[in-house]
Amino acid sequence: MAAGSPMTQEDMMIKYKIRSTTVLCVRRGNNVVIAGDGQVSLGDTVVKHSSRKVRRLGKDKNVLAGFAGSTADALTLLEKFEQMLDKYSNNLTRAAVELAKEWRTDRMLRRLEALLIVANSDKTLLISGTGDVVEPDDGIIAIGSGGNYALAAARALLRHTQMDAAEVARVSMSIAAEICVYTNENIVVEELGNSHP
Repeated sequence: MAAGSPMTQEDMMIKYKIRSTTVLCVRRGNNVVIAGDGQVSLGDTVVKHSSRKVRRLGKDKNVLAGFAGSTADALTLLEKFEQMLDKYSNNLTRAAVELAKEWRTDRMLRRLEALLIVANSDKTLLISGTGDVVEPDDGIIAIGSGGNYALAAARALLRHTQMDAAEVARVSMSIAAEICVYTNENIVVEELGNSHP
């Protein structure tokens, strides 16, 4: 790009990373919820308000997954994780460990910049490209630029209210959106457990 010439779309893609942020997982009782906001940012510009960062995976759609980071990278990893779920008969832990191993060692995959949260009725796991598969002690975990805000809010609400998991997730994500400029209030919630009206 020559000095003073306008930035092309390709130049923008190189200079700024597309980011998808904030995702939160909450457990209460027999329910587990993953919630994600809808904002996608390119540098300091919002390019989409209604992205869907939370999915149901597996044969019976009984695994929840959410992602933060580079959108194309995260979608690639989500697809790879679903393949692992199929290969290992919906065994969440085994699929997560195998994805993390491949992500860390495969030449193409190790360049991908994203984080995944996956959950079933029994476990919640964070999967990273450094080979980490982490199960949070309290069943609550968050990723993305607003993740720490959502995490703090969720912990406080679980300790001091009787809200169900879905409501804790919605309120926590809303609080994160009030603080984090890369998070909006277009929140998608997926839940396993007892259904709510």
